[in-house]
Amino acid sequence: MVLGTAPILAAFLGGFHASLYLFWRGRGGAELFIYFLAAGLGAWAGDATGGRLGIDPLRIGDFHVIAASIVAWAGLAFVEVMSILGPTGATDERQ
Repeated sequence: MVLGTAPILAAFLGGFHASLYLFWRGRGGAELFIYFLAAGLGAWAGDATGGRLGIDPLRIGDFHVIAASIVAWAGLAFVEVMSILGPTGATDERQ
């Protein structure tokens, strides 16, 4: 089985963007893994989208860096919105 370069570069690029986002935000918390996962999967999806559209001027081999970065940030924004809209903790239903 041969592993292509796209998942590896997507993991590196997603990790970079997730680290940059968490540094800018100032906290990581328990959802740290979810941010890294969302950014990595977003970068991988962005690479596939950039390959389909063929408009990305900055590439590393066949990896579309700008499209991957844009979709990685979209993944981070999605996780942030879901963490705001989601439940805040356990509720006490014995009242």
